[in-house]
Amino acid sequence: MRFIAEWRLWFLVGVALLAIGYIFAQRRRNQYTIRFTSSELLDAVAPNRPNWRRHVPAVLFLGAMSAFVVAFAQPARIEEVPRERATVVIAIDVSLSMMATDVEPDRFTSAVDAATQFSAELPDRFNLGLVLFNGRSAIRVPPTQNHNQVVQALEGLTEDDLGEGTSLGGAILTSLDALEAVPPDETGTVPPARIVLLSDGTSTVPPGDDEGVAAANEAEVPVSTISFGTVRGQITLELDGVSQTIPVPVDAPNLALLAERTGGAAFSASSSDELREVYSDIGSAVGFEEELVEVSWWFSGIGLVLLLLTAGTSLVWFSRLP
Repeated sequence: MRFIAEWRLWFLVGVALLAIGYIFAQRRRNQYTIRFTSSELLDAVAPNRPNWRRHVPAVLFLGAMSAFVVAFAQPARIEEVPRERATVVIAIDVSLSMMATDVEPDRFTSAVDAATQFSAELPDRFNLGLVLFNGRSAIRVPPTQNHNQVVQALEGLTEDDLGEGTSLGGAILTSLDALEAVPPDETGTVPPARIVLLSDGTSTVPPGDDEGVAAANEAEVPVSTISFGTVRGQITLELDGVSQTIPVPVDAPNLALLAERTGGAAFSASSSDELREVYSDIGSAVGFEEELVEVSWWFSGIGLVLLLLTAGTSLVWFSRLP
């Protein structure tokens, strides 16, 4: 909870002084009664009643004043509100290591399926683009609000699209090129953008990570990364006519560092289900933004209820309004 006009909380000191004054007045009243009134006559004229009742209206009134002071200070809290516009570029690793079967049925198929679901569920008002990368990077679908184009491109991918090498820096640079094609809105403002990069490894060819990170920071575009696979991943390749098994463990720390350096979020998934959950989390993060929303009405309502209770208890028990 935050307060837009925090200095106004000093009025609570006045409420505290009222409470102290009430306590002091009650003590004086009791002393005066005992000093100047016959106790036998007092019991006959005004028999004992529950003493707590006469204090209830005062307590309720002080509570109401406290609530109104808090409302006057304009309390606010952070809430998630839907974004009006945004652009997301999905960059998917299509290097040969994505053939690893440590994730059923394999990394490549699982990655494509999860990205397809993400594309179909992203809000229609968002621009969505697709970049594929291995040793080279290419814009497969420029950012568009027609998400079916991305879905169709993903569904059309096959293992023939896999290639040698990995360049995370190149994937970021190509994704930034795709973002430059997004037109500003009617007010001339370019919508916020984010790159979602899925990979299982480290850059093996230039451009390197540093170049991509520098460009993303200059463009103020965070890169969220998804490390996909396990440390047990391996692929089998024919090299010089000989079948060889090559280990391809996922490099989650490097991808997490890349996200941290660009102000993005880092995720990891070691199964198809986990990957779908990660994309769901990213969709929620991208689809909403945090805003400071004033909630003074809530405390004003509490104050009003307490004032009504003050009047009601005083009227019922003492036949008068306070």
